[in-house]
Amino acid sequence: MKLQARLLLSYLLLIGVTLGVIVVILLFALETRPAPPLAAYRQLIGNLQVGLRGLNLEEAGNALPETGELSNHLLHSLAEATDVRVLLIDLSEPLQVRFDSEGVFENTTPLQLRRDVSVSSLLPNPGRGRPEVIAGSFRAPDGSDWLFIGLPSGRSRAANQALVLASPQPRQTLGDALNEFRSALGAPLLQAALVGALAALILSLAVSRTIAGPLQHIAGAARAIAGGQQDRRVTVHGPPEIQDLATAFNHMSQEVQASQQAQQDFLVNVSHDLRTPLTSIQGYSQAIIDGAAPDPVAAAQVVHEEAGRLNRMVAGISHLARLQDPRLEIRLEPLDIGSIIDGVVQRLSVVADAQQVTLEQRKDTLPILRGDGDRLAQVLTNLLDNAIRYSPAGGEVRVSAREEGDGVAISVQDNGAGIPAEDLPRIFERFYQVDKARGPRRGSGLGLAIAHEIVQAHGGRIHASSAGPGAGSTFSVWLPAAGPAPTTNRESKP
Repeated sequence: MKLQARLLLSYLLLIGVTLGVIVVILLFALETRPAPPLAAYRQLIGNLQVGLRGLNLEEAGNALPETGELSNHLLHSLAEATDVRVLLIDLSEPLQVRFDSEGVFENTTPLQLRRDVSVSSLLPNPGRGRPEVIAGSFRAPDGSDWLFIGLPSGRSRAANQALVLASPQPRQTLGDALNEFRSALGAPLLQAALVGALAALILSLAVSRTIAGPLQHIAGAARAIAGGQQDRRVTVHGPPEIQDLATAFNHMSQEVQASQQAQQDFLVNVSHDLRTPLTSIQGYSQAIIDGAAPDPVAAAQVVHEEAGRLNRMVAGISHLARLQDPRLEIRLEPLDIGSIIDGVVQRLSVVADAQQVTLEQRKDTLPILRGDGDRLAQVLTNLLDNAIRYSPAGGEVRVSAREEGDGVAISVQDNGAGIPAEDLPRIFERFYQVDKARGPRRGSGLGLAIAHEIVQAHGGRIHASSAGPGAGSTFSVWLPAAGPAPTTNRESKP
């Protein structure tokens, strides 16, 4: 199933579950809430009027007899005639129950009434100068809830007792709630649900397409790159996560393209670098075999040197492959980086003198590092050898080292050929060479790549800068004093 279809189904399922939960909660609320009390109030008023007429008392719209005339026998008769609960309440604060036909309230038991002013239109008009008829609810000592109609006794507003008729507060069953809900809101809610479902479907399609569309575009671009279109890129749009993915994909595509270009350059460079010494070896060896060499020893010496050159090139390729192995282990031991710098400068001073290049050194007191001394010496040798080789006669190469942060910063600066701006981003790639011309100074393009891998394996950084051709260049290396972390995730170079 495609991602867009899965997203659409997920959204619809989420909407369905949400609506289901809402319906369940709504049904539970309808089932547990009390029924509307208006019908119960009407029933109480009607029963009261019928009961009072049957007992030859005045109608409910007038006042009841005086307190002394409301005997317990009369109240029991009223309860039997109306088939409701009858209470006699003392209206002085706090309210106290004087009589209860159910026998739950004992004599003088306190009572708290909750008046309901919303039913005032249903209550009888007490008439001018007569006490107000009251209605509301109360809770009995057994925890049950009751609705009541209260009629004060006496014919003045100063009545001190009230006759209360009460019935249990009705509860609404689920069937009643559903019937009421269906009759009142069923059709509008069904229409709203259909419109909402259609809107949710359209929105789900739009959202799923917003997410799946860029992913499908990236998948198509990946297939194109696999088919050989190395310059394929994708448009960065969509949600932030999709934009991050598209940006990472474009970066990967750029790196793949650079890697392919580096491999092509490598094939061209290596084929030339191998052909030149092999041609020399073949020519001089053939001359020795034919006896045409005027000086066989000198010819053999040339064959030996060219063979050594080939051996160094193969060794460099093999060394770089080992450095790029993620299982490479760096031999960590305390080392004096200042002594290593001194040793490398001393060994290459002879080369600098031969090329009439001044080699200067300046360093501060440096902390003890943890690292592989042989490999770090190889880094410094590669950097200084390049600086000397590409410096003109009379040029200067400066080596400086200082403590920086939690490590050591080393700089190798020359005033030689410099590096063009377009070559700086690729200077540490394998087999990449700034000087494309064939000549004695041209190397194999492996030295800086090897230095980069060694520095990264030590948890450090290496950087090249130059103002342009003829303005010299500076290579900066930073190494941490504590050495690399136990697990070093090194950035692989093409």
